[in-house]
Amino acid sequence: MAEPRWLDERQQRAWRGHLALQARLHAQLNRRLQADSGLSLADFDVLVALSESDGPMRVQELADHLQWEKSRLSHQLSRMERRALLERQDCPDDARGAFVVLSAAGRRAIEAAAPAHVEAVQSLVFDGLDDAQVETWAEIADAVLARVDARG
Repeated sequence: MAEPRWLDERQQRAWRGHLALQARLHAQLNRRLQADSGLSLADFDVLVALSESDGPMRVQELADHLQWEKSRLSHQLSRMERRALLERQDCPDDARGAFVVLSAAGRRAIEAAAPAHVEAVQSLVFDGLDDAQVETWAEIADAVLARVDARG
């Protein structure tokens, strides 16, 4: 068996920094969103996907879009449906399938939550970076995502 390719110090710093950034930023944005709107980041992600959709989304399509396991999405949708943020509709072509649509209350919720959430992203992330740093970050994200997507 081949020797593992361990991360060098620079790579380890970058990787651990990424993990810490992801965890802390997610936690802070989730807390702010909850305090400002009563929505979780998971709620917000689902509402964004549905609001940007051209119409009803199949549950599997939504799971694929969010990169979530179907069971996680199912629990999330049930919680959101109980709060009337979305509706499930039967799929006429597939008795086992279902569509998810944004409800009027869900649309109002995301429209009310979005300004404060975007401001939180601006203040926590982008206000501390110059244009070149933002461009470099975007290029790095694009490169890594392309490799991840290519490997399925």
